[in-house]
Amino acid sequence: MEPKRPVRRSPESAERVRDAERTKRKLLDAALSEFAANGYDGARVGGIAARAGVNKQLISYYFGGKEGLYRAMQREWLEDERDQAGPAVPAEDVMRWYLHDNLEDPRIGRLAMWQALADDLPEEESQEDADRDLEQMRERQARGEIDPELDPAAVQIAMMGMTLAPVLFRRTAKRLFGIDIDDPEFETRYGDTLSRILARLAAETEHHPERNTAS
Repeated sequence: MEPKRPVRRSPESAERVRDAERTKRKLLDAALSEFAANGYDGARVGGIAARAGVNKQLISYYFGGKEGLYRAMQREWLEDERDQAGPAVPAEDVMRWYLHDNLEDPRIGRLAMWQALADDLPEEESQEDADRDLEQMRERQARGEIDPELDPAAVQIAMMGMTLAPVLFRRTAKRLFGIDIDDPEFETRYGDTLSRILARLAAETEHHPERNTAS
């Protein structure tokens, strides 16, 4: 029996696939802008389509409507988070990644504010995701990166809050630092301080090995 030959798309078919992917990317980016500016309830399908420069019918075609687009946007973020903040990644690197991501695209922080104010948003993040985050924090505690006596849930929330704070309090941050948060110097100064704070949360034996010896 002859081996099956790989299916080859025609140039026209391949271009259609590329066009579809480009359109979906435009819609996802436009959705982030629209949801960040107006919240889920205030966002309009027509507004998203206008930002993307495409026909609004394509939102239903590719995502099944506004809710499907919102969920797809969340899934993309969660997948990126899993890649960048996995259990093997040191806590400091995770925090610096969150900070960089929030400063590079403040829409993420604005969307988080809208999500905090709403009770019935479509959610992609599940209890399983939250349990995974806690388990990863416990692994970092076991490695001595975080004091095991600290509540892992509290540490997780605190790290998220510290990296989001500059976006949520942008004007205050500018007054305090004398520069805007989109200035690279801000990320360096603030990030270095966060790294030092995180180092203080490490297990005591990391800083005082003599405490781990038998008395």
